[in-house]
Amino acid sequence: MAKKLESNFRNMFVVLSSICIISALALGFTYGNTKDAIAKAAQEKQVKNIKKVLDGIPFDNDPAAGKYTVDGFDGLELYPATQGGQTVGTAVKTVSPAGYSGNIWLMVGFKPDGVINAISVVEHKETPGLGTKMDTPWKDQYTGKNPGVNNLKVKKDGGEIDAITAATISSRAFTDAVQKAHAAFTKGGVK
Repeated sequence: MAKKLESNFRNMFVVLSSICIISALALGFTYGNTKDAIAKAAQEKQVKNIKKVLDGIPFDNDPAAGKYTVDGFDGLELYPATQGGQTVGTAVKTVSPAGYSGNIWLMVGFKPDGVINAISVVEHKETPGLGTKMDTPWKDQYTGKNPGVNNLKVKKDGGEIDAITAATISSRAFTDAVQKAHAAFTKGGVK
């Protein structure tokens, strides 16, 4: 029968240190074996969202390869779509920190004149059943509108956007992200 370890500081330190080292090695091994797959999946999701918001716009380049940023818009990424060297649309990955439960990440597709082609919800942590409704046909009310011309605020704030019922904060954050995308698109110019 194995002798029971004496309960003292040295033995506790050795046992806890061993557990920590084994756990760290296991986590490191798992991370090393999955990081490439995770990065590939994230890239595929990005490309899918770009194509979704540029749907119906014919382009012959890889917008993801032409990614650029605009000074003053940290975290926002612009992806130009071209046809024969001419820009025919731009997808903008944008964020608003004003969501009810944190950041709301969107991909907004613009035509060269600033009109919204489509919007895709990339990521959010909004309340299930309320704020999560932003990823329904509710978002289609932005399509065909130009944030530089149309008043894209919720009606409660004097704008023309119907808020999600019981989720005005999420609706305002969504609109904020769209406005930021348009501002970055406008400042960045058509590339």
